[in-house]
Amino acid sequence: MSRKRKKLPTWLHSPLYLAIRAAMVPLGTLDLAESVRVARAGARAFALAPFNRKRVTRACDNLAVAFPGWTREHRMEYAIKSYEHLFTLAVEASVMPRLLNEDGWSRHVRLGNMQDSVRDLLSRGIPEPGEGPRRPCVLITGHTGSWELLGYTMALLGFPMHALFRPLDVKPLDRWMRQTRENRGLVLVDKFGATEALPRLMEQGYPVGFVADQNGGDRGLFVPFFDRLASAYKSIGLLALKYEAPIICGQARRLVWEHDAIGTPKADVLDSPVGGEVGFGIWRGEPFRYQIDVIDVIHPNDWVDQPDPLFYVTARYRRAVETMVRRAPEQYLWMHRYWKSRPRHEHLGREMPKAMREKIEKLPWMTQGQLDRILDWTRRDTQTLAEQPAKA
Repeated sequence: MSRKRKKLPTWLHSPLYLAIRAAMVPLGTLDLAESVRVARAGARAFALAPFNRKRVTRACDNLAVAFPGWTREHRMEYAIKSYEHLFTLAVEASVMPRLLNEDGWSRHVRLGNMQDSVRDLLSRGIPEPGEGPRRPCVLITGHTGSWELLGYTMALLGFPMHALFRPLDVKPLDRWMRQTRENRGLVLVDKFGATEALPRLMEQGYPVGFVADQNGGDRGLFVPFFDRLASAYKSIGLLALKYEAPIICGQARRLVWEHDAIGTPKADVLDSPVGGEVGFGIWRGEPFRYQIDVIDVIHPNDWVDQPDPLFYVTARYRRAVETMVRRAPEQYLWMHRYWKSRPRHEHLGREMPKAMREKIEKLPWMTQGQLDRILDWTRRDTQTLAEQPAKA
């Protein structure tokens, strides 16, 4: 059994909130680029600190799963970059309510690949005055890029977003977070009351957003993720199936400007050069520039003829998250335990069940090479579990 997290004493909430808000004040007055540079320097120091060695090792191990051809040094560098990304997100979250508004959002966010049907799908979830509920949709992203900016921007553009949210331990900070986001139309749904709230929202036709790459536990649905079985929550797919809701998989990716040897700006890896189609005028690589792209849209017609619709939907949106990560691996939280939980057959020391193997083989995008790697990983994980000492 996992240990329960100790609750923060109530008397500490207000002092901690005041301290955190005080620490955020300089971010509103200092140069944002300098704040980001300080945050990244702090991130590297934190990542390399002795007390954080276990988490960095986990990040390197996770990178070895996703990018087996990378060297140890390359994996270590990207593990540190993951912390730089996390600390940068903290800086950006503090200034987001000020910088992202109706007049200024376009200076910081570019709408990239927004498939033709996306605006229509989102708009269909917004009832006109006096009109009944419309068909809802589900929005999916992962711990890649800025998942908060993604929902925040969609709400700012007029789509009434509801996003699943784990309440912050510091209650005054939690209230501030909710209020600043809801002022722009992003409603945060408490994950601990989600079983009642989400079906009600779906019935009313609202778009509902999830960060959908968390470990779903030993009782989750195991699907391929970087050619290794990973546990996913069943609830997301079940909601989509029940309400016949299209699933939109999107990413807000931070744009990174590189320079050549003589200091001339070069285009972001996935974008056009300065003066071309960057979308921010003459952009010199200032911080807090993002592009929102739709990676995949899963329509009800896509799963209606599948032998196991829930497995297909879950595997497909996890594949979309994998695509997001590959586009910007330095912007992923590699320290999370994405492959912690293992399927029952591995715990029992058995081969992958025939039914599971057939479902994986029938995924339209599955190749023989991917299947071989999945089977190899499940054999390795089975062996690892067998070598672990029995729990008392």
